Order: sequence, then C-alpha cells, then structure tokens
Amino acid sequence: MQKILGWIPARWHSKGVPGKNKRVLGGQPLIVHAIRSAQQAACLDRIVVSTDDPEIAELAREAQADVPWLRPAELAADDSPVVASAIYDLQRLQAECHYCPDAVMLLQATSPYRSPETIRAARNMFVEAEGESVVSVTPAREHPHWCRRIASDGSLEAFSPEGPEPLRRQALVPAYHLAGVVYVASIATILSKRSFYSSHTKALVISSEKEALDIDTPFDWLVAEALWSYPGRGESA
Repeated sequence: MQKILGWIPARWHSKGVPGKNKRVLGGQPLIVHAIRSAQQAACLDRIVVSTDDPEIAELAREAQADVPWLRPAELAADDSPVVASAIYDLQRLQAECHYCPDAVMLLQATSPYRSPETIRAARNMFVEAEGESVVSVTPAREHPHWCRRIASDGSLEAFSPEGPEPLRRQALVPAYHLAGVVYVASIATILSKRSFYSSHTKALVISSEKEALDIDTPFDWLVAEALWSYPGRGESA
C-alpha cells in the first residue's frame, strides 16, 4: 500500500487576510480545520504541518499533527514557492527521521470546507490511476469564451479569438479552474519537476462551491463566515 504524506503548509504572513491560517472559523482555527479533515479521512500515512509561526505550530501539535521543525525564513516569504517547502521537509524527513513516503497530498489550510470524502477520493484516484499527480478543479463560474481583454487602443476584444463564439452557454465545452482543495503528487514528480503538476495530472472535480472555497481575500473570509452561519448554502456549483 502506498504511503501518502498529508502535508499542510501554513505561513504566518498573509497579505490578503492577515494571520488567516490561525483565524477562528466556527470555533476553531483554519489550521485545525485542515488537520481535522485529514484525520477524519483516515487514509494518510502521516500528517505534517509546515509553518514558520510558533503559534500555528502549537495549535497544530495540540490537534495531534506533526510539526517536526519550523520552516526557515527564506521559505516563508511571499514569493517562496510552496513546492520548495515541500521538498525541504521531504529531504529532512528522510535524513533525520528515516521517513520517505511514496507521495505527498497538499492540503491548504485556506479550504476549511474540504471534506474527508474528498481527501479519500483524491487518494483513491491517485492510487488507481497510477498517475503522477491529482489536482482538484471546479466548474468555471465564467467561461473563457465570455472573457474579454482590452486592446492597446482601449477597445474590447475576445480573450480567446480562435473560432466562432457560441451564443449559448450550453454549446460550450465545459471549462474548469483550479481549486486549491487538494493536490497529490508522487515524490518522483515533486523532486524532478519541482511541482505538483505533470503532463499526466488527473482532475478531481469538486462540484460544491462551498467546498471549493479558497480563502484568499477579506471577501472570501466573509463568505466563509456566512456559509458557517447558513450551512445549507453553497452546496452546488
């Protein structure tokens, strides 16, 4: 059976929503929501939190997640790639803990409505497809065919000019955008491509707008709070 590491990155700094990874939603911090969903999925070999914040580390340990060390400052900047921190942890886990999983499942703390069922579905898709990676997507709210760009003279033009533009949404090929709910990649993919993506990435479709919510702005936070107050909202795409 493949060993899949549940890996939760949670930096202290955030431009959009300051301190968001430890903000409290529904009685518990976002970092704890992520840990609880991973624990309830009961399909991950280990759950590790990567953070540069001692307070987040303490919250994570109290929730029974593993925080073997704090992330170095050079890996916690705004422009630090998430995959660089994943590689850093993988290398230290192997060197210092003699632990080497087959794959990593990235679970961002900013997706508080992620379900254990989705985590299990991502794991199963990765194992059954024998692929390099699995990434969650959600149906696009605005289809690319309806997008426009502004030309140098200020006029609007089609963003994707190739082909005639359909008049009805039903005639369009379905479009999806990335949802930050879950990413799974083999260790070989992460180390060789320095990415959770590959040419053989499989798509896990998240149909629930609520579950696909990624908190990145103050408005997203307001939506998350509203959804908590009205739990039946946002269940369909």
